Amino acid sequence: MPINPAELLYSDTHEWLRVEGQEAVVGITRFAQDALGDITYVELPDIGSAFQAGQTFGSVESVKAASDLVAPADGTVTAVNTALEDAPELLNTSPYGKGWIARIELTAKPDTLMDAAGYDVFCATEK
Repeated sequence: MPINPAELLYSDTHEWLRVEGQEAVVGITRFAQDALGDITYVELPDIGSAFQAGQTFGSVESVKAASDLVAPADGTVTAVNTALEDAPELLNTSPYGKGWIARIELTAKPDTLMDAAGYDVFCATEK
């Protein structure tokens, strides 16, 4: 599996988005979880909450730091990954799989996000 899966879109705040029709799944990237270290707590958004791209919708805490989760697209939260409440380390072990954070119903096309190649270049400048 590539480090940054090609089927996802990426934000400059290191969240990923997998678009599935009018819905999307949101998580944090491998780059983000590597920078944070061992994740110890995830504050999930409330189901039904609406966010605009760029707004804070939760947070992640680790042994190194705390970081806001930033919505990569406009939408309304339809589901959250409650498994993260008891196992926040899923963000470290499976950032693109079992470590998803929320599912949102998109209210606008996410046209400001990067593809995997663009995100690879972006991450190379962040190191």
